[in-house]
Amino acid sequence: MNFYMTTGTPTFMEKLHKKYEHEKMLILYGANQTLLLHETAGKTVFQTPRKYEVVDGMNELQQAGYFTFYHIPVSDEGRPVFEKNIVQRLKGMKDQTGLTAMRLLRPKKSETYIILLQWKDKRSYDIWKKYDPIAQELENFSVGVKKDNIFNAATYISTYSGAKQKEGEENES
Repeated sequence: MNFYMTTGTPTFMEKLHKKYEHEKMLILYGANQTLLLHETAGKTVFQTPRKYEVVDGMNELQQAGYFTFYHIPVSDEGRPVFEKNIVQRLKGMKDQTGLTAMRLLRPKKSETYIILLQWKDKRSYDIWKKYDPIAQELENFSVGVKKDNIFNAATYISTYSGAKQKEGEENES
């Protein structure tokens, strides 16, 4: 399965989303940008997308909830070890309370993997982040492997909402 992302203004992303309503797309609203996701077996309608391959996942992504993206730069030689270990670790999350969907995305033209987690709401994510050891492992690159020669840079997290924020509200990212 292919997974594509593009960013732009909320107005432009909403127009694009509406224009291709027959495609399996989600529009996500962040504090600093709006993201349009396209998951398909074929090609995307985006002109200049970031391209990924779905390595593993669970459930259908829905236009609701709270989304976290863990961006993890992995060296070429570290990819097989990283994928093997992270797939095993993510299997343990499939019954996590509040987690509604998940994707492990392998980059097609970059070094940065993405672990996309969709939560019922921000509170579910906050509870998981505070109490689950996998959350700390994701943030600290200790996903069952030594850091040497596997990770190229620090991980970073971005967050989005599946609902457009009302005036005065913010999406914490």
